[in-house]
Amino acid sequence: MKAEIIAIGSELVSGQSLDTNSQWLSQALHRLGIPVHFHATLGDDLAENLAGFRVALGRSDLIVVTGGLGPTQDDLTRQVVAEIAGVGLVEDAASLAWIESMFARRNRVMTDRNQVQALFPEGSEPLPNAIGTAPGIGIRVGRSLIACLPGVPREMKLMFDAQVIPWLKRSGVATRTIVHRKINLFGKGESEVEAQAMDLTARGRVPEVGITASETTISFRVSAEGESPEAAALAMGPTLAIIQERFADLIVGEGSDDVAEATVRELIRTGRTIASTEACTGGTLARYLTAVPGSGPNYLGGLVASSAEAQENLLALPPGSIVGPSMASPEVAGELARRVRERFGADLGLALTGFVAQGQGTPADLVGQVYLGLATADKVQARKLELGPEQPREVIQRRAAKQALNWARLILRPLEDRPVAWPSDRLEAEDLEVDVELLADRHPLRRPAVVVEDEQGHVIVGRRGPTERLDGGEQPRPEGIR
Repeated sequence: MKAEIIAIGSELVSGQSLDTNSQWLSQALHRLGIPVHFHATLGDDLAENLAGFRVALGRSDLIVVTGGLGPTQDDLTRQVVAEIAGVGLVEDAASLAWIESMFARRNRVMTDRNQVQALFPEGSEPLPNAIGTAPGIGIRVGRSLIACLPGVPREMKLMFDAQVIPWLKRSGVATRTIVHRKINLFGKGESEVEAQAMDLTARGRVPEVGITASETTISFRVSAEGESPEAAALAMGPTLAIIQERFADLIVGEGSDDVAEATVRELIRTGRTIASTEACTGGTLARYLTAVPGSGPNYLGGLVASSAEAQENLLALPPGSIVGPSMASPEVAGELARRVRERFGADLGLALTGFVAQGQGTPADLVGQVYLGLATADKVQARKLELGPEQPREVIQRRAAKQALNWARLILRPLEDRPVAWPSDRLEAEDLEVDVELLADRHPLRRPAVVVEDEQGHVIVGRRGPTERLDGGEQPRPEGIR
């Protein structure tokens, strides 16, 4: 079965309004096991509507229409459907009574034009609208089923679930389910990934596997069909297992998850912390990390410093350390990573420096060169990225930030689980009386503060090194902290 969606409205064709109905309906139909092959958008013109509907009848088994069911003269859907079916319009008494009752409940006067909404092509089935005055239409024309719904998204969605799905099942369709999974990868280009997946993406393969790319993240879209969601998911299982085995190091998550979510998961799993400094990406990396719920305890903080002087001051570098042509280099990136790790007391330090746009003496051939630095307790490393001088500034910044996060993710992957679980009942603000000024004095930025209370009632501050009580005494590290 091939399905088609027709969205009607001059405001859609002109671009004044965005057609979100077609996207929603495509997803809803796919869940019913009905693949959508065509989308069409038509203005409020009778001749164009008739032509568009006739094209749809020639190529689609199911046509779902939104819009054109109102009471005004440019609402043409009921007239168009009647003409292509070769029948007249007849009034449905039950629909008219419902429309009248809607106006009465709202204390509004019903005009003669609203009676048009109770007219239906002869032989069609009215599809009640529980929250509006525009009922839908269900009709078979030749081999095709046509379902017409109002264009108001809230009404359309409710009617699709409450009216169209049962009507389709009564008509002998919508007896199967399609389940989708989206697996996201990062670290290789689309062509490289596809070269390793030619057997998976082959035409006609079941389950179907498609491949797409967005912002250097590659996605496998797996679709499987079954008599129920459980059966479809079961059919998908072997394919998902192949993807997991073949691309394990590249997989960063499912659905909307990307590199930042994967990096935060690794930080939480291993109990590690990270800090960053960005000289050319304007806080893009920090924004990615802080957008992930739950990242706070593991992302200790970041510095955004575009000028050499600011970097030297914030990271306590000797004056003049970052000067001249070498202000962006592997050596500078590595040193920045080492310093920011020490400054925040983190397990990992990340640094980004380079050239993302031409200007103020930056030669054109340097644009797109970004250096990454990564520091751990026992090693400082650096990498050079060539992201292309033709790319816009914001694209270079996003790609550089994602590359840096992915590097950290891969460093963390081999490490053993070492989650840090601070007792939540000891983190309630009302249970702790902490002198903030004293806290800041005793525990500067180089030792980020985490506040808990031990069994003896002592307040423990600090994540790194021996933790201290506010009274100055020593306290053993909480379990799991090194």
